[in-house]
Amino acid sequence: MRSTERNGPVSVIGRVSAIIGCFAEADTALTVGEISRRTGIAKTTVWRLTAELAEHGFLEAGSDGLSLGLRLFELGESTTRPRSLRRLALARMEALRQQTGLTVHLAVLRDVDVVYIEILHARASPKMPSRVGGRVPAHATGVGKALLAFSPPSVLEAVVARGLEAVGPRTITDPDALRDELGLVRGRGIATEREESAPGVACVAVPIVLTDGVAAAALSASGPASAVEPTALTGPLKAAADALQSQTDRLSRPRVAI
Repeated sequence: MRSTERNGPVSVIGRVSAIIGCFAEADTALTVGEISRRTGIAKTTVWRLTAELAEHGFLEAGSDGLSLGLRLFELGESTTRPRSLRRLALARMEALRQQTGLTVHLAVLRDVDVVYIEILHARASPKMPSRVGGRVPAHATGVGKALLAFSPPSVLEAVVARGLEAVGPRTITDPDALRDELGLVRGRGIATEREESAPGVACVAVPIVLTDGVAAAALSASGPASAVEPTALTGPLKAAADALQSQTDRLSRPRVAI
């Protein structure tokens, strides 16, 4: 094995997974060299694997590098749970956007991150770290805190074990402070976030809870910190979540992999 691959995945599937995983944290195209650096896989191996992935539509090659291909999005759209959850929530999300004038997110928990299933952007929305299909550390987002507060304790311990990265200027990075915050979220049924995910951004989020008390997803309204007022948003968000909770018997609970 070459020295550049000593810390990288060994199997072909592991290497492909690592390559695809690079794009979860990137909003722009990546070069072969950048993929090699991020994964620890030799450039020659990255070149060969990405060429095959592009041939089958999983990646697309452009003048500025490689990006995710349409085949991945087609497969993603065929996943039953996110598609069903998105379909059930979309009309209520649109109503929330019109009512609040803010960007509305729908997210689920995957490992120790949140994954955004749908985002309806407001016209005057600030730059946010969220994108459909993208991941953000759960502890640094309103939807993430809403999900963590209504998840098994092992999920929070996995989040803490990974380390509480400072994503925004006010991200909670102390484990005890995060536990205290999640206790408050459980008590009031709503999570707030102000500049924890990005500068100048605030968010109010609510969980969509199953009958066993575990959150299936979370719904939020986000926007400029000056425009997000938790008191005014609590009613509309909880009403939307309550309506969606009555329909969750049509969905299977999202699997939480730790």
